[in-house]
Amino acid sequence: METIYFQNASEIKREKANLEKKLKVSIKINGRKAEIEGAPIDEYEATRILEAMQFGFSAAKALLMLEEDTIFVKLHIRSYTRRKNLKDVRSRIIGREGKTRRTVEEISGCHILVKESDVGVIGSSEKIEDATTAIINIIKGTKQANAYRYLERKNVERHSTDLGLKPWKNKEE
Repeated sequence: METIYFQNASEIKREKANLEKKLKVSIKINGRKAEIEGAPIDEYEATRILEAMQFGFSAAKALLMLEEDTIFVKLHIRSYTRRKNLKDVRSRIIGREGKTRRTVEEISGCHILVKESDVGVIGSSEKIEDATTAIINIIKGTKQANAYRYLERKNVERHSTDLGLKPWKNKEE
């Protein structure tokens, strides 16, 4: 049996039946404490998903982690900057009217949530590495446009089918 403590368990209470059905576990909610009971592997999956929900992701986004290579990563902003005022750093990550966060989400294909001193990212394991690198670079002070360019370059590299072979030349030319 696994136990997770929540600041706000309202989302879990609302989605309890759906979560139990999809995760194949029993969830007992007592105040701010949620107890998960089921098969060990199902408990582990449920714990991962509930941790993402505890961070602030919706149940729908957290349930994406049921896919085989989808993971949740939490970045501590203070680990990558010396600034005392994290409001400026959060502002750089979010951007004006959420534009930077939305753009990084669209290019990387990941879901991003910015909290007080943390950034949460849900995405496929190969894409999440690129998204976290871009976010870390923004935290460290690089221009947002450079982070976008990095993500676009990584997408092109990932989708290229070039084997690195030299082009074949005809002897008659």
